[in-house]
Amino acid sequence: MQCEVCGRKIIGKQYKAIIEGAIMLVCNECAHYGSRKWEAETAPKPKPMPAPKPRLVSPPVPSVQKAVQEAALELVEDYPKRIRQAREKLGLTHEDLGRKINERVSLLKKIETGKMTPTQSLAEKLQHVLRIKLLAPAAEVKVPQKALAAAKTRQEITLGDLIKERKLEETKTRKQS
Repeated sequence: MQCEVCGRKIIGKQYKAIIEGAIMLVCNECAHYGSRKWEAETAPKPKPMPAPKPRLVSPPVPSVQKAVQEAALELVEDYPKRIRQAREKLGLTHEDLGRKINERVSLLKKIETGKMTPTQSLAEKLQHVLRIKLLAPAAEVKVPQKALAAAKTRQEITLGDLIKERKLEETKTRKQS
């Protein structure tokens, strides 16, 4: 056994000394550094390990349907504005909100300014505490019919086809209004 203060091998009795709040095993020479009385210690007695408690219920297995639903959710575009307004409405500071959801203040500030996007689990925490909606069902991409018709002849749709179709739709809506 080695002294936890000087590192020398302890010959003879080892002592327990409280040095700056820590209980240490020390030699006879280092025992006077302790702030309280020290006591001689015999060979350390191993504590019996408690038997592990049997698990009665297995943890629930998430259903495939729930996993698909979670994957189909996406973060709303104006999440920074929603988070800031809800936090201010509840009268919470960044520190208070951080304590409630167990997250760093710097992370919350970055999310509120839009420099970071929250993970799905963090978005769920924020939804719960702030009582707002941050996750919405994923919007399906609408492919114009003209692009689909062009794709059928070529068997593929290019980004150029989609851009041309969108520009045509925009010019039609401008002419109508």
